[in-house]
Amino acid sequence: MICLSVNVNKIATLRNSRGGNIPKVLTAVDTCIDAGAQGITVHPREDQRHIKPLDVYEIAQHLKEINSKTDAEVEYNIEGDPRPDLLDMVLEVRPTQCTLVPVVSGEITSHTVWDIKQNGDMLKPVIASLKEAGIRVSLFSGTDLEQIERTVDIGADRIELYTAPYAMAETETEIQREFTLLQKAGEKALELGLGANAGHDLNLENLPLMQQLPGLLEVSIGHHLMADALYIGLENAVKTYRSALGQVVD
Repeated sequence: MICLSVNVNKIATLRNSRGGNIPKVLTAVDTCIDAGAQGITVHPREDQRHIKPLDVYEIAQHLKEINSKTDAEVEYNIEGDPRPDLLDMVLEVRPTQCTLVPVVSGEITSHTVWDIKQNGDMLKPVIASLKEAGIRVSLFSGTDLEQIERTVDIGADRIELYTAPYAMAETETEIQREFTLLQKAGEKALELGLGANAGHDLNLENLPLMQQLPGLLEVSIGHHLMADALYIGLENAVKTYRSALGQVVD
């Protein structure tokens, strides 16, 4: 089964735009879990424009309480660049997974993948410290096969394939070209014993094809799922995205 981890950043963005605590991030987390999401993702940026450190800790505690009452663990995935304050928080919270993502100053959303040849020496001890704390480590990755091979060398457990080029493709030829690149990357990850996640601009139109990506374990979706939730409600949106992944939805 391909798991769905719902990114709740946009809930915090809406809350922060007005101040106060409405909408409540934890209420959204509960709604997603009740609708069958297998995971919750947050990306606490340095400028705190959406998810704030307090949210990270509150969600961690909330999921811990939920998971103590059930056998089906809801995973917690914290994304971000390996800056000291984020790493300290991740090591304290100890989520299921930490997805390391390069950040470009002023970016609206993540759009750069790791250059392992250039950044591997910096990432290797970071990955080691996270894994020593029992945290699964995933690296934001493109489809370059050599870079994926280098990911194994520095100790990561998974890659998260950057799917924006596929999602933004318009013609059938472009879509097939980009998806073929993702397929080859997925095959390489399987060959190397790496787990494969995927994310960025996945929606109900382009998500079903992702079921054919070799070895895909998890997708992380925020913006498009939350946009659809405006029209059909958050619970229905989560269930619809689960269905698009091939999950059986009650």
